[in-house]
Amino acid sequence: MNGEGERRGVPAEHPPAESPSRPAWVPSPNLLSALRLVGVPVFFWLLLIGADLWAVLVLVISGLSDYLDGKIARAYDLTSKAGGYLDAIADRLYIASTLLGFGLRGIVPWWFVLILVARDAFAAGMYPLARIYRLPPPPVHFVGKAATFNLLYAFPLLLLAEQGGVVQALAQPVGWAFIWWGTGLYWIAILIYAVQVADMVRQRRRHWQVASS
Repeated sequence: MNGEGERRGVPAEHPPAESPSRPAWVPSPNLLSALRLVGVPVFFWLLLIGADLWAVLVLVISGLSDYLDGKIARAYDLTSKAGGYLDAIADRLYIASTLLGFGLRGIVPWWFVLILVARDAFAAGMYPLARIYRLPPPPVHFVGKAATFNLLYAFPLLLLAEQGGVVQALAQPVGWAFIWWGTGLYWIAILIYAVQVADMVRQRRRHWQVASS
């Protein structure tokens, strides 16, 4: 029947291609995200005791696992909301623990820490509004991902700069460049999120008004 349909100019129906099954040796994306979470207290402890090179190694492994879990999830169609939440939580915890550790050790000034804390407080302030209007989470914007990448690249460089000498001369300016780019993009991302939330609130109000009329 398919051959005859094709001869008559009707395209044959083909079943959708199935995603390849994940081999046993390939780790689950959610497992990798969970391991990233486990690494947060280890990283924070290393940071506080001044074991900077080991802390850098944990950050590098975390970044590598972040890359791998996304690649595996896309390759084997294993993307999920839970995985997305785990990934976002791990990113936020690494950023928060790094800022706290850097502030305590004097690597960055406390006013800079407050700039990023204020951003997260602004984001948290929109949560009650989202709950009231039962809004879904806005889609992840590439600006937010770029901000996170910039900050997570900056942190190892600033830790390496603590070693002094030539390493400091090379790593410190590049690290601070990533820090400022990341901070700027971090705030731009939350402003984009605020616009998205405001737009969803307007749409939800309009829908409720039409439904009640």
